[in-house]
Amino acid sequence: MVNPLRFTCLGLLATLLAACATTLPTASVSSQGKPVTPTVSSFVDNPIIYFAMTDRFYNGNPANDQSYGREKDGKQEIGTFHGGDLAGLTDKLKTGYFKQLGVNAIWITAPYEQIHGWVQGGNAEFKHYAYHGYYALDYTRLDQNMGTPEELRDFVDSAHAQGIRVLFDIVMNHPGYADIQTLSEYLPELLWKGWENYTIKNYHNQIDYNNYDFGKWWGGAWVRAGLPGYPEGGGDDLTRQLAYLPDFRTESTEPVKLPFFLKERKKDTAAADLPDTTVRGYLVKWLTDWVRDYGIDGFRCDTAKHVELPAWLELKKAGTAALADWKARNPAKKIDDAPFWMVGEVFPHGVERDAYFDNGFDSLLNFDFQDQKLEDSAALDQLYADYADRLTAGRGNGKSFDVLSYLSSHDTKLYPRDRLIDAGSALLLAPGGVQIFYGDETARPAGPATSGDPQQATRSDMNWSNADAVVLAHWQKLGQFRIRHVALARGAHQKLGDAPYTFSRVWGADRVVAVPKASGAVTIPVAGVFKDGEMLRDAYSGIDVKVAAGVVSLVAQGTVLLEVMN
Repeated sequence: MVNPLRFTCLGLLATLLAACATTLPTASVSSQGKPVTPTVSSFVDNPIIYFAMTDRFYNGNPANDQSYGREKDGKQEIGTFHGGDLAGLTDKLKTGYFKQLGVNAIWITAPYEQIHGWVQGGNAEFKHYAYHGYYALDYTRLDQNMGTPEELRDFVDSAHAQGIRVLFDIVMNHPGYADIQTLSEYLPELLWKGWENYTIKNYHNQIDYNNYDFGKWWGGAWVRAGLPGYPEGGGDDLTRQLAYLPDFRTESTEPVKLPFFLKERKKDTAAADLPDTTVRGYLVKWLTDWVRDYGIDGFRCDTAKHVELPAWLELKKAGTAALADWKARNPAKKIDDAPFWMVGEVFPHGVERDAYFDNGFDSLLNFDFQDQKLEDSAALDQLYADYADRLTAGRGNGKSFDVLSYLSSHDTKLYPRDRLIDAGSALLLAPGGVQIFYGDETARPAGPATSGDPQQATRSDMNWSNADAVVLAHWQKLGQFRIRHVALARGAHQKLGDAPYTFSRVWGADRVVAVPKASGAVTIPVAGVFKDGEMLRDAYSGIDVKVAAGVVSLVAQGTVLLEVMN
């Protein structure tokens, strides 16, 4: 367990670190004052992605906290909206928080409009709102809890100005449930008389599930829902209803009209009938309009294995065209001319190349990493060598691929909070892309949950007031080192020593030597990577050393990160 007194004592230091973040230099400076020039690498070669669950991250605009009449339940607040928003993300961007972590992309939860009310969560144990962005109502409008179009534009522009890309979490597999509050606003004919007195215990008794007026909701041409006039969900990955959610019929080749509730009842929608357009076509248009209008750089695609591969390829092509169009119209705001980028959630995918990479995906989440023996040097070296070999095997023949490794996830578990120093080193020195889950860098404690939905514990509020400053400083140093060195992500891996465990990565002219865990006086082998007489800098401690007889000697301060001095 993490000592809460440690959090309290270090809280002031964490605040000071965050406050001075904008004054810290982007390039590292040695103890001799000589700058270490950052290595220029493309985002696709070295993705360092921060996943912020927007509602739980930072509240920049309290005025939007109870949009659509959403309320807190006054108890544990497991599944309610907590107030985090786009304005909060922008506030932290402008303090330099993400830049100091070495982040080059921010993945945010889907910001488009969600169902307005709540459904039963955790076996009817709590009110479950769509704070996470996975219960879409209208793909064409921002959810008011997230903010305004102006706040979204400010967030994207602020990120781009710092060279940081913006990725939306998106869902093409399903929209949200038919919740009572949203039905009362658009389709009250589906509720029984007296529905206003609904509680978490009698929730489903208020909805007339046998009513054929359910056809006015998404409609049977749009989704599988097992309701009157709707097809049932199937038994395979592509047609089943996940957690009883309505399943979009993205495989259908039949043109569809706009659902009744969007066209006739929801007057603030930007959705309109599209001629000769399938369900997939509507979703692709709605999602890529965010790219075309705001310059969104890529998507993290939820439940990717539950949508047919051609749909993802179509989304990638449309997103690529939309981003190119936005960049042509906004040359002063773009980061570069890199194409649209997509990463997919394909549970339980590991480090292997398959058909997803030929159908729109640049990367997939790596479910393998979290459960490895990350604090065992021998096991970690074997893991690194295996990842590096797999990820470089296809280069030169058009079969290259990438994965995004992580420690913690909103869908699985938090990595043990008292082991985030060693685990942070393991992640941020790993081959391939990496994803930082919000609060892993500050030792954010788990939140409340229930036996029916333990994953809710992973989605606690960001611990701004009691961040672990020691953990944060460690992750900042590693992140800054990583973004300067594409060799960590793409280079050939070689073990150089066992005591302390030392390895090198080399990618073209970029060379690094790393010691994930070392303290006190150490002698580190660097032969074959650095030449005798070369001046190196330990980016972790700021110490400068000269290579002699194939080694360097220094007093390590927990980790050693060696790079060439300029």
